[in-house]
Amino acid sequence: MDSLDELAADVIACRACPRLVAWREEVAAAKRAAYLDWTYWGRPVPGFGDPEARIVVVGLAPAAHGANRTGRMFTGDRSGDFLYASLHRMGLANQPEATDADDGLALRGAYITAPVRCAPPQNKPTPAEREACRPFLVRELALLHRAKVFVALGSIGYAATAAELEVRPRPKFSHGLEVQAPGGRTVVCSYHVSQQNTFTGRLTPEMLDGVFARALALAGGE
Repeated sequence: MDSLDELAADVIACRACPRLVAWREEVAAAKRAAYLDWTYWGRPVPGFGDPEARIVVVGLAPAAHGANRTGRMFTGDRSGDFLYASLHRMGLANQPEATDADDGLALRGAYITAPVRCAPPQNKPTPAEREACRPFLVRELALLHRAKVFVALGSIGYAATAAELEVRPRPKFSHGLEVQAPGGRTVVCSYHVSQQNTFTGRLTPEMLDGVFARALALAGGE
């Protein structure tokens, strides 16, 4: 039978998209000046969190100098700082910081994934690249058997989640949108935790906490 460990191994080994492979490896070799002493991960990034999670967070893709450097979703960049701080305030993470894959971070009742597993140039995967990565998300959602609430970060995360949960019709993305899916599942939308949104105040800590508070309520408070 399939398992999250087997899925992670398949994700890490993937070289299906030549453009993404070239970009992730170029970034890992060139590095950012602040991280010259790092050995970059430079590979696809598997999902992370509690296998028994009732809340699944769906982002977009690894950041070039975040998860592509550290090897863990939303780890090592400002977006992750914003996300994990909120998860910690809501009792879904044991600590508010995520600096590297060995920092002791653990999630409780939550799991984080993305529809694209390689860092894309300009954070813009092509439709073909998103489709090539889709089987990983399909397998992952099937394995997260207790998942009840899906927090979609941004329009791409929402589109991918709604498609796999067979949401029909699919309302237009907006922050705070709630959409019911078959099987008693719910999608709750948030603006993405990108610096473009958090630095400008389009997404505030209070707004993200509100999304996770609602997710917790829908998930039964776990």
